[in-house]
Amino acid sequence: MERGWKFLHYALFQTACSILYRVQEEQPPNTLIGSLASDQGLPDSGHLYKLEVGAPYLRVDGKTGDIFTTEIPIDRETLRDCRSLAKGKPCYLEFEVSVTDLIQNQSPRLIEGRIEVQDINDNTPQFPSSVLTISVPENTIMGALFSIPLATDRDSDRNGVADYALTAGPDAATLFGLQVADDRGGKLPQLIVLGNLDRELKDSYDLTIKAVDGGNPQRYSSALLRVVVTDANDNSPKFERSTYEAEVSENSPVGHSVLQVKANDSDMGPNGEIEYTLHQAVDPVPKLLRIDRSTGIIYVKGSLDREEISSLSFYVVARDKGPQPKSSKTFVTIEVTDQNDNAPAVEIRGIGLVTHSEGVANISEDMPVGTAVALVQVSDKDEGENAVVTCVVAGDVPFQLRPASDSSSDNKRKYFLQTTTPLDYERIRDYRVEIVAVDSGNPALSSTNSLKVQVTDVNDNSPIFSPTVFEVDFAEENQPGEKVLDVIASDADSGTNAELLYNIAADSSIKGLFEIDPNTGEVRARSPLDREHKERYEFRVTAADKGSPVHKGTATVVIKVLDRNDNDPKFMLSGYSFSVLENMPPLSPVGMVTVLDVDKGENAHVHLSVEPDGGKFVVQNGTGTILSSISFDREKESSYTFRLKAVDEGEPPRSSYVGVTINVLDENDNDPVVTKPSNSSFRRLSPLASPDSHVEVVEAEDLDSGPNAELVFSITGGNPYQLFRISPSSGEITLAKEMTRKHGGLHRLVVRVSDRGKPARHAIALVHIYVNETISNVSLVEALVGHSLYTPLDRDIAGDPNNGFAAQRSNILFGSLAGVAGVVMLILVVVFIRHRIQRETKSGYQAGKKETKDLYAPKQAPKNAKGKRGRKGKPQKSPKPLGEDEKVSLQKSLKFNLDGVNDSPRIHLPLTYSPGSPDIGRHYRSNSPLPSIQLQAQSPSASQKHQAVQDLPAANTFVGTGGDDNSTGSDQYSDYSYKTSQLKYSNKQFFGLQL
Repeated sequence: MERGWKFLHYALFQTACSILYRVQEEQPPNTLIGSLASDQGLPDSGHLYKLEVGAPYLRVDGKTGDIFTTEIPIDRETLRDCRSLAKGKPCYLEFEVSVTDLIQNQSPRLIEGRIEVQDINDNTPQFPSSVLTISVPENTIMGALFSIPLATDRDSDRNGVADYALTAGPDAATLFGLQVADDRGGKLPQLIVLGNLDRELKDSYDLTIKAVDGGNPQRYSSALLRVVVTDANDNSPKFERSTYEAEVSENSPVGHSVLQVKANDSDMGPNGEIEYTLHQAVDPVPKLLRIDRSTGIIYVKGSLDREEISSLSFYVVARDKGPQPKSSKTFVTIEVTDQNDNAPAVEIRGIGLVTHSEGVANISEDMPVGTAVALVQVSDKDEGENAVVTCVVAGDVPFQLRPASDSSSDNKRKYFLQTTTPLDYERIRDYRVEIVAVDSGNPALSSTNSLKVQVTDVNDNSPIFSPTVFEVDFAEENQPGEKVLDVIASDADSGTNAELLYNIAADSSIKGLFEIDPNTGEVRARSPLDREHKERYEFRVTAADKGSPVHKGTATVVIKVLDRNDNDPKFMLSGYSFSVLENMPPLSPVGMVTVLDVDKGENAHVHLSVEPDGGKFVVQNGTGTILSSISFDREKESSYTFRLKAVDEGEPPRSSYVGVTINVLDENDNDPVVTKPSNSSFRRLSPLASPDSHVEVVEAEDLDSGPNAELVFSITGGNPYQLFRISPSSGEITLAKEMTRKHGGLHRLVVRVSDRGKPARHAIALVHIYVNETISNVSLVEALVGHSLYTPLDRDIAGDPNNGFAAQRSNILFGSLAGVAGVVMLILVVVFIRHRIQRETKSGYQAGKKETKDLYAPKQAPKNAKGKRGRKGKPQKSPKPLGEDEKVSLQKSLKFNLDGVNDSPRIHLPLTYSPGSPDIGRHYRSNSPLPSIQLQAQSPSASQKHQAVQDLPAANTFVGTGGDDNSTGSDQYSDYSYKTSQLKYSNKQFFGLQL
């Protein structure tokens, strides 16, 4: 396609700021007029071309800038700016195109241009009327010319009226002809008189006048030209000037005289009277001017507006009043001068991407500073100084005017209305921009126009929660779907940018427990909450707007689950069993229970009580400690069972029970008790007994239990020859080896019975073994046994080496007498030795020497039965004789004491003599030089610490606590007397017998 070159011709004339195209009128739609991209050297991509001025005749391709015609054809003759153009002047259609760089987002560039609309022959010449009448005097000479009314053609130049043609009938062809003259670029048809006219023969002729334009193909039209023959008139009027020129101010009032034309006629009478008329005057001259037919004065008939028509050109014909009037004409030109009668016009249009609708421009708040909001065109229809306009933006608004083109004329200026500061929809949403234009006339005229600039919202604000942390208390055991709280966020944007959708953050650990209404922000619990499982939930909620891009805001929701009394107190164990030692003092802790109530606050405050409350136990609230109200004695009661009740303080209260068992553990608080044999008994053993022969069994018992009741038997004294051995577990005494002669007589074995408690407790038993073939004198043996009871335990009684078996067998009587004599001698020796000890002995025992500290002297008991030790360095007072009660008491109970040993043995010696036995003990009470045995209570109180004599238990047992380190002596038992060697230990290290 050749782009319609047959009908379209255009040329491009580019100055600094304007473009000129040429195009013929009446082109079909989508005819290319010009390409701005290629013509301006702009790329055909990344730019937006928008037609600002030129509609509805033009359109612009937004990408390439190509300018096309539209469905509405361009008609040169109907264009406003081309209607009153003078002949030969070009017709222009102005256009404006804005170019926006979409890549750099810059303010648009304005391109101004004009399109010269070239005329085509689309109009036919038209006569003023279909019948044209011309008066010709009958005496008109041949060759005379008469003007014919002009035909008009709306086309211009060559497409206008190019020629006229006259067609006459046979009778008129020889009388009239046509002459077409050129006059100021136009064609003037004139009728030529070719022959003599005779009004009397024919007074009118009908001719046909044809007007032809210069187009191709030609267009024409015809009219009836009627020639009327009138009477003769000799002279024609003559104007003083061939042309007249005048100026008239626009807005001159009707009746205002503009110009007077004057013609003279030398005829007389009516033939010399002249009448003026407007000739060949086309619109709008007949509407604006009139001429006084008599004076030739031209007056203002209608409203003159220079802006509508600035020049009026026409002919004035002067015609006399003769019977055959003669006429002449003159050309008149009247220029309409300007007055400052037009205020500046302020036109506000959209530009670029900013659209306008009903006086409102919408601009996005994120547009950069300097963005053009509108194109402001200020024009003034006046001219000269009256058209020089100053334009400003009134008020304190962030907008200013910037010239859009340097090629604007004085009476038409274009500006960009652009921003001066960033716009913020959230701060100010719309502006009323008032533009004031003032011209330079005197007086100056001004006008205003305003534009409402509406800032459109972009999604530049994130939703904001207030507060950012929502804390709420919510009771447990709620109903599913129960409302917890409302979270509300606000968005400073508007429209969809402010429409929010709420959601629980995906990374929250409470998924499935809570839900949120996406539109209202109402948070609900999806299932019942259990404070005991979790009492605090924390998660994030988001609010997202519906803008693009999406903005989000977050907040933290903290839900504190309030407690309900929905849990019973719970003991940590289903039952408690405690073991405690006996003999603990009252109000001692015996155990501790732990009770938990997973509720909170008052619902978790638990009160403990004992059921049934027998008064034996109490429980401490707060610690759960069980205290005893009694002191335990395992031997009386070994276990206790009761229940503890736990009650919380909730409403209603909840309770639970647990069973408690208190097991009383044994404490080694009982000494072993020897039940067999008695300390005062003896067993005969034949000297001929073989080794491993059964001698005796020591039997004992212990009221304690466990290790505290497990007994161990050992021989701790009286076995210097290792004749005897004892089973540690059974207490059986057997003969260890064969006996010799020196082993005959009485043997006293000191047997220690110890338990396995810690500390261990023990008892001392005396096992008397009389080695002889027979017993001829029981009283003698019993006397020997009784004497051994007064003998310190560290002295060995282990038979008589000088006692022959044969002498004993030969004469029992002799032995008995010798025994009595020996006893008497022993008493005398003891008395003698005792006396000497009291006088000479100072440390240890020396025969015949008295000691300051008599280890063996019997101690005097005070009146209150408490043994006291004399002061250091002073002899002990001699004992007082014992009364009968004391004697009996001594026989019933004796106590042995080792001072200086941490846990000294306590020896109970109940003596049982046969009724016929001599009272050997009574003799020894007063005469025996042996150390006395001091007695000590089994469990003495503070007031009984030094008690000398205490009632002994029924069993004939020496009893002690702690470990004994008693050494056995090496003195020999012979002749029924004792040798007292010098003691190695102080007085506190030995047992003494208090008489």
